Amino acid sequence: MKQRIKAGIVGGAGYTGGEMIRLLIHHPEVELVFVHSRSHAGSPLHQVHTDLLGDTEMHFTHKLDGAIDVLLLCLGHGESKVFLEEHQFPPELRIIDLSQDFRIDGKAGDREFVYGLPEWQRTVIREARSIANPGCFATAIQLGLLPLARAGTLPQVHTTGITGSTGA
Repeated sequence: MKQRIKAGIVGGAGYTGGEMIRLLIHHPEVELVFVHSRSHAGSPLHQVHTDLLGDTEMHFTHKLDGAIDVLLLCLGHGESKVFLEEHQFPPELRIIDLSQDFRIDGKAGDREFVYGLPEWQRTVIREARSIANPGCFATAIQLGLLPLARAGTLPQVHTTGITGSTGA
């Protein structure tokens, strides 16, 4: 039997954290070890994410359990960089940042973040220990333009994006 990937989430009370919880709690290859929140430590996850009622009895914690394979940073923009400055993690721990903090300037101490668009650099991402997840607008734009860029026929491009309330 394949060993499950042990994951931890930091910033689990926000929108991105809630989506990560929903994706991971029933994933057959993942064990969600902890969900960190400074403001909701001790509260059940379903108290903040009401759609999780009946899916998990987990509670938010303020502690970081080191017995994980991957740490998902679901903090607000600007907070992931500060969080990594305040906490030390072993270099073999895979960290995936879902904020914008490392998308352009991919450095945090000794960590070098790679831009995590798999359609562009799948092999690099597989080997990376620090991954900066691209945002939704960037992903949509890049996926549309990537075939032209690969073919060397990418002209000067101007794009327009329209969002709903979550992107506001």
